[in-house]
Amino acid sequence: MKTTHICPKCNSTFLLRSEGVFQGYGPGNNIKVGLLTQIRPTKYICSNCGFIEEWIDGPDDLEKLKKYLS
Repeated sequence: MKTTHICPKCNSTFLLRSEGVFQGYGPGNNIKVGLLTQIRPTKYICSNCGFIEEWIDGPDDLEKLKKYLS
């Protein structure tokens, strides 16, 4: 959905994008990569069927994740 802008489940083109956020009251869907560092996946949502994909959009975030999980 991120690159094709088409839902793989229902072929809809009515998509929504929700950027991850840091919240003080809970981790949400953030990925912890160290003591004080978190990565925020972006959600791509089909507004027709509700299918959701999560992507790590930033290349810097991908590098941090590779180093942390290796």
